[in-house]
Amino acid sequence: MLAALNLVGAGHQRAYGEDVYTQHLEKTFRRHFGPDAQVFPVFNGTGANIIALEAVTQRWGAVVCSRRAHLHEDEGGAPEHMGGIKLLAFSSEDGKLTPHMIDDAVSNAGDVHSAQPQAVSFAQSTELGTCYTLTELRALTARAHDHGLAVHMDGARLANAAVSLGTGLAACTAEAGVDILSFGGTKNGLLFGECVVVLNPSAVSGVPYLRKRSTHLASKMRFLSVQFEALLEGDLWKRNATHANGMAQRLSVLLSQVEGVTVSRPVDANAVFARFPARSLARLRDRYSFYVNDEERREVRLMCSYDTTDEDVTSFGKAVTESMR
Repeated sequence: MLAALNLVGAGHQRAYGEDVYTQHLEKTFRRHFGPDAQVFPVFNGTGANIIALEAVTQRWGAVVCSRRAHLHEDEGGAPEHMGGIKLLAFSSEDGKLTPHMIDDAVSNAGDVHSAQPQAVSFAQSTELGTCYTLTELRALTARAHDHGLAVHMDGARLANAAVSLGTGLAACTAEAGVDILSFGGTKNGLLFGECVVVLNPSAVSGVPYLRKRSTHLASKMRFLSVQFEALLEGDLWKRNATHANGMAQRLSVLLSQVEGVTVSRPVDANAVFARFPARSLARLRDRYSFYVNDEERREVRLMCSYDTTDEDVTSFGKAVTESMR
């Protein structure tokens, strides 16, 4: 990434995405996501999500999502404040939406007193570390389309999910029925930047104007674009995600061997959720920084990254063992 940024720091290029690097980026994305893909680099994931959802909803529209969605829990109310989007959030133990939830969400469609469902948004992988299978993806998108709803995927960790599923990026997005995608960069190696990726242009409108209005049109866009080029031109996206997933699997095995610690959710990608005794959790908090997903259950979320090392995992496993004494 640093080498790519250094490359575009020399010489002159046109602004606002008319540089040669951004122009070439669409060819790269089409190779990975299909011939209809259109790519719009933006500064961050919250912006990508809002722009994508504004492009598939009208002013009176609502978006169906999981109660644990990043969109719902971790974006500071930005979808409502910036996009004016009503979120219809559903609870599920594994963080996944189901076709039945979509049926429930549209039960009041046409009622003037209700916000009108116009899109479904889900994360792959989810905020609880689970991955939709290809069968689940196709069933979900088919039901959404049956009800006339557009489909948005929050792909902040899409690379990790694709590696877990053993597929390419198109197979679990465009080919599975996703209309528009927020494609993650920073969680898989970029210094900064995400992308809005239009996969079904007939279901989407106004992305260039929405990006500008949302203050995400970069004047020196080449510094965003060239990082995605470095990520996707070869197999760096896959190598980084494979490493992160592998570290999560190794961490899961180590924690499972500690008596009193329970790995509490499936380790589908690069997240490990585990429950600790109270005394252990208190001691670990003195040494490590991590999120507690559920205080009552003493369940924590441990994320492995493209730069997590074997030593990191081994040291944490040793600390967990020591904390139990």
